[in-house]
Amino acid sequence: MSNKLVTHDVYLEPADSSRLAALCGPFDDNLKQIERRLGVEISYHNNQFQVVGQLQFVHGTLNILKDLYVETAPIKGQLPDLEPDQVHLAIQEFISLEAQEDDSAMGKEVYFKTKRGVLKPRNPNQAQYIRNIITNDITFGVGPAGTGKTYLAVAAAVDALERQEVRRILLTRPAVEAGEKLGFLPGDLSQKVDPYLRPLYDALFEMLGFERVERLIERNVIEVAPLAYMRGRTLNDAFVILDESQNTTAEQMKMFLTRIGFNSRAVITGDITQVDLPRNVKSGLRHAIEVLRDVESVNFNFFQSGDVVRHPVVARIVDAYEKHDQVEHKRRIEREKARKLEADNGTDA
Repeated sequence: MSNKLVTHDVYLEPADSSRLAALCGPFDDNLKQIERRLGVEISYHNNQFQVVGQLQFVHGTLNILKDLYVETAPIKGQLPDLEPDQVHLAIQEFISLEAQEDDSAMGKEVYFKTKRGVLKPRNPNQAQYIRNIITNDITFGVGPAGTGKTYLAVAAAVDALERQEVRRILLTRPAVEAGEKLGFLPGDLSQKVDPYLRPLYDALFEMLGFERVERLIERNVIEVAPLAYMRGRTLNDAFVILDESQNTTAEQMKMFLTRIGFNSRAVITGDITQVDLPRNVKSGLRHAIEVLRDVESVNFNFFQSGDVVRHPVVARIVDAYEKHDQVEHKRRIEREKARKLEADNGTDA
């Protein structure tokens, strides 16, 4: 797709100041949402709207404006309100259609630009993961360590922020100890939860630089917080990442997913083979895979050991553990069968 900018005008008929005000929204919020999502500039005078941007997205913006203006038409003499979710859905419909008709519109050669340079996927599964993040409201990245799940999610968040598609980044994870008992941790709240969030900080520092990340955190453009702090919030215009989601409960996962607001994207990463919850508690990630598989705009990416992009020995280690788990699973089934057979024989006697 060409990066050349074009300018197109459209006249919205019939000219009606009340309907035009409803279309634009309070303080032009509806137009700003379209601008952020599609990377265009919109100006208007009365009922003449001018759109500047790449040709594909200019045409899409003009169609969105015309469709939304139709929705402002009076119903039984009353002007309906144009809600933010109607704007969001109109934009999302355009993006989805473009992705289906021409995969290159959203970047068949997908990549992200960061401070360290251009980040490109290293295998087809990573490329599909990035495309899913771009085109879906909620994306799950499930698989072993070293497959780039969290790193690519942070890169997508930084890219969306740089493009002004979102206003802020929110990174969170459950504060569950990975098998160790850390005991009392001194310091304030931030110092207590930082050890759990360190991998997210490291990715941000690498992509944006330490000083810029610190400034963005001070301005609350980037927020890093434990999952418990999400309760009761609604997250609009945000890119939200939930890391280590295998350590959420089903209730925590539902709580997190229902925080997602308008013009927001969420990426949930986790490894269902490394659950640190108590034995009698089901992982929220496992539960979500069962419940949400067929929900529209929710996508799942499953990584395998072959997708590991760390040292080659990591892939071999993952394979070895998987084989061991399979053998242990078969043994447990055989033991259960033997116990049941023994119990049945005892009953017959």
